[in-house]
Amino acid sequence: MGWVANHLAEISGWVAGTLTADVWDLNPAVGEPYESPKLTSTSEIVELFDANVAEAKAALVAADDAEFLKMWSLASGGETMFEMPKLGVMRMWVINHTIHHRGHLCVYLRLNDIAVPALYGPSGDEEG
Repeated sequence: MGWVANHLAEISGWVAGTLTADVWDLNPAVGEPYESPKLTSTSEIVELFDANVAEAKAALVAADDAEFLKMWSLASGGETMFEMPKLGVMRMWVINHTIHHRGHLCVYLRLNDIAVPALYGPSGDEEG
């Protein structure tokens, strides 16, 4: 459950990275490889999420329409793994990916008898 919560907090950070660079190399020849966060408290995870959302909002406001049509690549060790327009990255790897893992987290919450909060209106776990 902790991994999924950390992953949800990091996904919103991909917005600014995608809009400000044309390539993300997970294992660059120079520099450290990318590592997902490994935060252990709810407050740390929420803090990362909030910071990433604020950074995403600022990047979205600063980007013009042409930026979303530029190609973007995910690479590892200098080799392109896939390429698509930045708009596609936002839809597939930010929005759809967030929805997928939010559902994933909700399943874990229910399996651990933790009430699922409202997502698109009240959840079945809320009273009243």
